[in-house]
Amino acid sequence: MRAKTAVTIPVYLVLHAMLAVYSLSSVCSKLAAGQPFMSAGFMLIYGASIALLAVYAIVWQQVIKRMPLTTAYANKAVTLVWGLVWGRVIFEEELSPIKLLGAAVVLAGVVMFSMAHDEDDDARGEGARP
Repeated sequence: MRAKTAVTIPVYLVLHAMLAVYSLSSVCSKLAAGQPFMSAGFMLIYGASIALLAVYAIVWQQVIKRMPLTTAYANKAVTLVWGLVWGRVIFEEELSPIKLLGAAVVLAGVVMFSMAHDEDDDARGEGARP
């Protein structure tokens, strides 16, 4: 069995960068939906969506080698926040106070879960897989 090590900040940064990439695949899907089916624009944008998912899948595998799967999956909830960001920046959608409150609750939940999981690992003398 491998020795356990703590999850480092760079691993979290890579995870969150990949979650942003993952959320961009949904943006590409929405943009592709605005194109005529099977047109060059549709194929290009939808292909970009698939390419983003491929990159995400490869990096996701590397991330979960370095942190507990439960922690990685809990952090995946931030894609909802990225969806709000992309909706506002790219599609000029309005952000209502309830949407912002929801995003804050999601972020708080992710932080609380990550901190609690790290404390549990510290108490047992464990961490993520190297």
